[in-house]
Amino acid sequence: MENTQEKKDRVLSMIQPTSVPTLGNYLGALKNWADMSKDNDCLFAVADLHAITVRQEPAKLRKQSLEMYALLLALGLDPEKNIVFVQSQVPQHSQLGWILNCYTQFGEASRMTQFKDKSEKHADNVNVGLFSYPTLMAADILLYQADYVPVGADQKQHLEITRDIAERFNGIYSPTFTVPKPYIGKLGAKVMSLQDPTKKMSKSDANPKASVFVLDKPDDIVKKFKSAVTDSEACVRYAEGKDGINNLMGIYSCCTGKSFEEIEKDFDGKGYGDFKLAVAESILAEVKPVQEKFNEIVSDKAYIEKCAKEGAEKASYLANKTLTKVMKKVGFWQVK
Repeated sequence: MENTQEKKDRVLSMIQPTSVPTLGNYLGALKNWADMSKDNDCLFAVADLHAITVRQEPAKLRKQSLEMYALLLALGLDPEKNIVFVQSQVPQHSQLGWILNCYTQFGEASRMTQFKDKSEKHADNVNVGLFSYPTLMAADILLYQADYVPVGADQKQHLEITRDIAERFNGIYSPTFTVPKPYIGKLGAKVMSLQDPTKKMSKSDANPKASVFVLDKPDDIVKKFKSAVTDSEACVRYAEGKDGINNLMGIYSCCTGKSFEEIEKDFDGKGYGDFKLAVAESILAEVKPVQEKFNEIVSDKAYIEKCAKEGAEKASYLANKTLTKVMKKVGFWQVK
């Protein structure tokens, strides 16, 4: 009997293990990953190779990588239905990364704005890995013949160079790589700093009240929202010049599914104190099940290691198919 099952699109998503994700990471991307995996053939990875462009403390990196992997599972990314792995445990990433370095022009790589930004931020450690970061990212994507990659505004350039590299290689050697497209999923909230709502919420913000993290304690989340910057109007409405309230309304809308009009109606005549508490409670309702699942998983190291090992094996199987093809086309002598 003919198999009429439609082939699903393959989507690759990766996250660095350098910090616990913020509310911005969660509402902007992670919250939608489980839904995305229902309709697509998904791979999710902890991008630890990318993390070492900035000097890391080894024991801390190991711990954070394990915890980030546990968090991916806690988000509901079923390792039986998705491939969930750690990047450094699949050596084909580094192998293809080197090959793609030789098909990337110096001028292309030097135009990457992230390289310029990070070079200024870490002027004492402008390493070659930081420069070739986009070619490793291209290898991550092209290894798995990904159809789509969810990218934020700061990663669009990296997807563009990936497409250029894929098309160049395909043009020289015949079609080898799927040329990936940006994944436009359900729109998440763009979350701004709670202390300076003109700036994006950032894990590296020096002000501890500015950012909420997915694994923050409930009391801390409530305190951070209570101290969020607003304005003197004391009226919950979305308008130009009300950056603080606009940010809180965006967060509340993303968590509750309510429109701005509904939010304005619900809080008509109520003060900012009531609204801030409602926003905090909507966040607690979102992160509580994730936190509970995370605490359950992270205490079972044997389970995490089993899932990571199986995930790496599945990823390696797919990656090897692409790498073998690439090595043959380039002209490497391969002994069977």
